[in-house]
Amino acid sequence: MIVTVRVRVEDARRIWLRAQRLSTAEPFGAGPQAVAAAVTHLGYVQIDTIHVIERAHHHILFNRIPAYRRADLRRAQSVDKSVFETWTHALSYVPAADLRFFLPQMRELRTGPWHRNAGPQDVRRVVARVREGGPLTIRDITDDVLVDKDWAWASRKPSKLALEVAFTWGLLTVSERAGMVKTYELMDRHFGWDKPPRPATARQELAYRLDRALRSQGVVSLASVCFHAPRLKPAVRDLIGQRVRRGQLVAVDVAGVEHWATPQTLDIIPPAPEVAAVRLLSPFDPLIIQRDRLELLFGYRHVFEAYVPKPRRRYGYFALPVLAGDRIVAAIDLKTDRAAGRLLVQQWTWVGDGDERTHRAVVDAELERFERFQLEPPG
Repeated sequence: MIVTVRVRVEDARRIWLRAQRLSTAEPFGAGPQAVAAAVTHLGYVQIDTIHVIERAHHHILFNRIPAYRRADLRRAQSVDKSVFETWTHALSYVPAADLRFFLPQMRELRTGPWHRNAGPQDVRRVVARVREGGPLTIRDITDDVLVDKDWAWASRKPSKLALEVAFTWGLLTVSERAGMVKTYELMDRHFGWDKPPRPATARQELAYRLDRALRSQGVVSLASVCFHAPRLKPAVRDLIGQRVRRGQLVAVDVAGVEHWATPQTLDIIPPAPEVAAVRLLSPFDPLIIQRDRLELLFGYRHVFEAYVPKPRRRYGYFALPVLAGDRIVAAIDLKTDRAAGRLLVQQWTWVGDGDERTHRAVVDAELERFERFQLEPPG
């Protein structure tokens, strides 16, 4: 007989914060090793190009590594090679040690479909160019015959699309970034392989996905394990069922929604924080990106409004949810004025239990810390 444990929403929320390492002052230490440790624990750190404030990947790491410097990520990627870029639910940094779990997806994509501006011959050409000439950025390619864009963020250079296809297939990897300019290198040459790692089996991929969710979420649902991969739900449910029967997982009810956790996770429920530590979270932070889960456990539904017409925006163009202790208390729309050396508050909206008297001073202090990080010179 399977026994279901009822866990209060506030307890599930604190377990999630503990798993996300947002309830600890300095959970990973500092330096490039801290970057590798953070990416390994979280499983992925999402990359995004929007630069209204600091880009998402730096922002996510800053919230878990107080002494974080952008150069730490650059070293982890390009020198230590402890992290690399690939597609999870979005383009992300993932641990290099986990590469084999992504190889099957890369190889599966090599059958197409083909884009009209990047066929097999274009991919072969850019890979050969990297093989013969060494690492390459799109700025190094000056002999393309330009084509019309077929969507707003596309490039007119066919070689750019061909490089991205070769990257998605695992023929090339991003060996370095300068801002958002990527340097592409042969994957085996970048990692110095004598022979590539063996791709994970389908069963190993499922176990990896489930273990990653359990580690970084604490209490998981089928939707949270299979985020942006709903086709995997039947197989993941079967795997969860096997672990429940073996006593490795416990069935958990959170507000009427089916969840699971390891017995060890439930042994110690984190108490309410005594001090309301504040974090200004990226809209792409792992705590925020799963909107349904966020709403269930925090009672707050974030809306990313950069693509919402201005009259219909509630929180602002690039609003950041503000975590104080174990509650979301505000959404603040920020913009960095780099020329003037200032962080500008475009809009401030109190949400949930947040209010001026209780939270304004602690949020202002974190805004000052965040401003200093925004305006630090790169490197």
